[in-house]
Amino acid sequence: MRTLRFGSWPDFRRVLAEVRYLPRTLGLVRDAAGRWTLLWGVLLLVQGLLPALTLYLTKQVVDALVGAIDGGAGWSGARPLLLPVALMGLVALLGLLTRAAVGWVQELQQGLLEDHIRRLIHEQSGAVRMEFYDFPEFHDHLHRARDEAGYRPARLLDAVGGLFRSATTLCALAAVLVAQGSWLLPVVMLLGAGPSLWGAVLNTLGRQAWRLGVTKLERRTWYYDHLLTARESAAEMRALGLTAAYVAAYQRLRSRFRRERLDLMRQEGVRELAALLLGLVVAGAAGVWIVNEALAGRMTVGGLAMFYAAFVQGQSAMRTGLRSAAELFANTLFLGNLFAFLALDPEPDRGRGAAGEPLSSSPSARGEGVRFEGLEFRYPGSSRAALSGFNLDVPAGKTVAIVGANGAGKSTVFKLLCRFYEPQAGRILIEGRPITERAPEEVRRSLSVLFQEPVRFSATVQESVALAASDEAPSLARVKAAMRGAGAEGLVARLPDRYDTLLGKEFENGTELSGGEWQRIALARALMRPVPIVLLDEPTSAMDSWAESEWFDRLRAATSGRTTIIITHRFTTAMRADVIHVMGAGRIVESGTHEDLVMAGGAYASSWARQSRDSQTDSAG
Repeated sequence: MRTLRFGSWPDFRRVLAEVRYLPRTLGLVRDAAGRWTLLWGVLLLVQGLLPALTLYLTKQVVDALVGAIDGGAGWSGARPLLLPVALMGLVALLGLLTRAAVGWVQELQQGLLEDHIRRLIHEQSGAVRMEFYDFPEFHDHLHRARDEAGYRPARLLDAVGGLFRSATTLCALAAVLVAQGSWLLPVVMLLGAGPSLWGAVLNTLGRQAWRLGVTKLERRTWYYDHLLTARESAAEMRALGLTAAYVAAYQRLRSRFRRERLDLMRQEGVRELAALLLGLVVAGAAGVWIVNEALAGRMTVGGLAMFYAAFVQGQSAMRTGLRSAAELFANTLFLGNLFAFLALDPEPDRGRGAAGEPLSSSPSARGEGVRFEGLEFRYPGSSRAALSGFNLDVPAGKTVAIVGANGAGKSTVFKLLCRFYEPQAGRILIEGRPITERAPEEVRRSLSVLFQEPVRFSATVQESVALAASDEAPSLARVKAAMRGAGAEGLVARLPDRYDTLLGKEFENGTELSGGEWQRIALARALMRPVPIVLLDEPTSAMDSWAESEWFDRLRAATSGRTTIIITHRFTTAMRADVIHVMGAGRIVESGTHEDLVMAGGAYASSWARQSRDSQTDSAG
């Protein structure tokens, strides 16, 4: 971890480099709050001018009061006081009103800004290339952006508002003092701010260096916290007796954070104390000068009161402005993490080739089907080829199965077809055209996918299945048809509110499902999508063998006319397909019907015989 020690000088090139984020940071406020930003600026301007006006009126009141006392006229001589006193009352009232208005507008802005930043993060998370999710650095950026989006907007607005208000006050005070014949006092106030500025920059850079250094450890504490509190890990953590070990690991990391944070705060405190002492020396020198001017008769009592109050308020405004500047700089540094995340390359918005006819989205589309030609692919950061010399032709309207050992590359085929990744060599064609000639979104509109670990949406049965529909509110009849295709009518019949049953235990009155039941819901969702190509990754892995045959008949009916590719380990599922392709070492090693492959006596035949023996043994047991 790198921190700036007391007495070190900041790298001003780095300061200037980080300040480049300031215009974009302010642009976030403008884009999020719109016209409220203009109103906020006007209110802050008024708020910043009021102290200078109060000082000027204070001089008038004090001088009028001294004149009345010297004249001995009593209350009759105090009439000159009435107007400035009344004006001071109006200024005080205006100060209260503007403070309340600034608070209300700023609260509104904070909500709008936080929502705007969250939207940017969510949109970018759905737009970046999938390969970024394979890099820890991406998760570091995402962690910092998400973690800070909840509180940085409020601090940012406080800092911007405080800096603008303090700068306005200082300029107004300096104008009043110069108008009264003193240019020295504003210069002294600026010199007094130097030590505070020095300390603020050092503290901000040191905190930023520490924050970047602990991101990976902080993400690990979040991981430990998730394991200790999440529902999906609760059973295994208890069964294996892992809770105590992970509690201890979490506490060790938190203890390290506390030690480093306290060390950082100690360094910051020393710098702030040094800056305060230097500021007091400057304040003392200014006080001596003001008293000397008064004793020499070069300043009235009102002028003395005004200059003293101006110095006190100026010092206060200077400290507030410097704190706001440091806070603004800090938030700009941290929001640099957000901008770095938003700058990550998105998926291409169009294909690399010339535009042509859009891919078909009709579920009954014919044509040339799907073809894979000479694919070579390695996952980012991996030296092992997931696919090597992969060739496969899937005729339109046919149902094919892909089988093979774990790690053979079966699921990778789906990921490339969905354009989550781009192969290093080779190409994929749908309807005779390379998919790289179309944007990823267009390619995906022609596909429906059941992944091996589908998302368990906390929604009603009808809502969960209807998520994949092309229209916003598909009929219940269509949902029921998809559930029949997935063989899930019996599941719905057992639920308390049928299709209106809330699934999952995350929210009140939810109903939990078994792994196989969740898979049936996901399968119905995949069948709900009216597209020509259906991809199913291990659709029967959680299904009992009694229901498998009936389910495949239902699937055939639901996907009639569609091109269907099934990845499976179960040969009892694969044998019902039109063609079976066997994968090994990232390529197709055998193809044919079940009978052809068994007769060939190759890898498929050996695995089939072994799986049949295991099944017979289980049945006998």
